[in-house]
Amino acid sequence: MTPIANNFNPFAVDTAAHLTFGAIYEPLFFFNQLSAEAPVGLIGDSFEFNADGTVLTIRIKPDQKWSDDADLTAEDVAFSLGYGSNRDPDTVSVEATDATTVVVTYSTPKFTAASMILGATFIVPEHIWSKITDYMSETNPKPVGSGPYVLKTFTDAAYTLEANPLFREGAPDIKKVQDVGIDSNQSAEDLLKTGELDWVGQFVANPDGVTGNGRVATMNQQQDPTVIMTCADAALGCKGAQTDPAVRQALNAAMDRASISKKAFAGLAGEASPSFALLPRDEKWLSDPSLATSPQRADAAEAGRILEAAGYTKDSDGFYGKDGTAIELDLFSPDGWTDYNDAAKLIAAQAAKAGIRVNARTVSEAEYWTPVSNGDFQLALYGLTQSLVADPFSNYDQYFATGATAKVGEMPAKGQNYARYSNADVDAAVAAAGATQDEGVKKEAYARIQAQIAQDLPYIPVVLNASQAFYNTAEFAGWPTADDLYANPLPYLSTASAVILTHLHPVEK
Repeated sequence: MTPIANNFNPFAVDTAAHLTFGAIYEPLFFFNQLSAEAPVGLIGDSFEFNADGTVLTIRIKPDQKWSDDADLTAEDVAFSLGYGSNRDPDTVSVEATDATTVVVTYSTPKFTAASMILGATFIVPEHIWSKITDYMSETNPKPVGSGPYVLKTFTDAAYTLEANPLFREGAPDIKKVQDVGIDSNQSAEDLLKTGELDWVGQFVANPDGVTGNGRVATMNQQQDPTVIMTCADAALGCKGAQTDPAVRQALNAAMDRASISKKAFAGLAGEASPSFALLPRDEKWLSDPSLATSPQRADAAEAGRILEAAGYTKDSDGFYGKDGTAIELDLFSPDGWTDYNDAAKLIAAQAAKAGIRVNARTVSEAEYWTPVSNGDFQLALYGLTQSLVADPFSNYDQYFATGATAKVGEMPAKGQNYARYSNADVDAAVAAAGATQDEGVKKEAYARIQAQIAQDLPYIPVVLNASQAFYNTAEFAGWPTADDLYANPLPYLSTASAVILTHLHPVEK
């Protein structure tokens, strides 16, 4: 949305421009969310753990360049893995043993964290970032990366990347890519229909109206959970009735998810799981079949029983409260995200039927991200990003672990636990799962995590989002297909979008 922030800092996960991630800066490997195949080497060439998972040896491809023509070596990789929020607190040492080899030693096994270390850690040039002392506030308006594109021009309405002639595979066939800021789903849909946009990832209630002209194809991968994110932990500074698990449980029971899916998402969304595993992909990691999906129909009576057992009583208007204070919760979503906006209104109406007052409102995107990041909110409609591999570990590590959060007023330095959720049992189970390759041990740890987060509900599942991609097949070839899902075609995904750009080429007329 506009105005686009002139920010190409790969450490600013939620505020940097989308094409920072993958097109300009790259991780070592690409892990395809839609495939169980081995990751594809980008900067990296190969990797291996020692027998107990505490030593990771990474070999990178030789003769690589940064976009400013400086050599990209193992020293840059070692620096990046030890710099800023990239540095794992369990790291003992990171050493470049020669120009193409990096050895990382950890105090605990890291088998399960491989996809995050290798696939979600962006490598930066040491000769530039070693001079930057405050890595989080840096906006990096002149980015130097290793990816297939470099920044050409920037305005707050659009920015343009051009092919990087120093890219290790040679400059891609698509020579320019413009990322455009558009302030609503409807505006983007209109521009897509008139041929002014080539690639969009958004909700469209009637996809046939976009694809009917034969110019545009579509794919809907239902994978990312849309949730009511709560500021959950009063001990970390959260304020409001939502800090009481009973209130979160009552909201969970009050929702008619089937109606929300039909009315707000045009029946294009899937059923979310309170386990936060992606089903059926992650079926073997589901500990309890009852956690496969959240309840699809509202149960106002159950919501009332939960609240009354926790000491809440109804006032004369039929709304619950405690100690003379009624429950009144603020739920916000970004203006123009029509599916989220409609879902928020439905949630508020359904909650009211269960005696819970929820006020739904919309804000600009800038006004949305600031409170989400610093914890100054009660309820927000939010989309979690699904794990890179067929294993929900990264979800638990990034969204539910205490190490991935911060006190209200501060932004998490590592991770995206914006719910400010903290649970010692979950933390211990996340650590246990990350330290093993034994499926039995991991399943036991996941069972503990899933049981706890389904009860505590710091993120209340709504739907599996209708993750629709629309792309111009009349003028560009090489897109993923049902027979060749080499990457997820959603343009806002880190790394996957850049992998697709390197596969594309103009259609010969």
